[in-house]
Amino acid sequence: MAGTFELKTAKSGQFHFNLKAGNGQVIATSEMYESKASALNGIESVKANAAGAAIDDQT
Repeated sequence: MAGTFELKTAKSGQFHFNLKAGNGQVIATSEMYESKASALNGIESVKANAAGAAIDDQT
């Protein structure tokens, strides 16, 4: 099963999202955004950039 972006509203009224794996585990959490549109743009940015992201193994 594919991952899911879960868009949420904080008590402060700001927006953020979690990226959940297919098993429901949260694997990434965004920063807080002032507007829903900005949070949706953040989701689109992750979709566009994460697929080709390099691995920086600092072990």
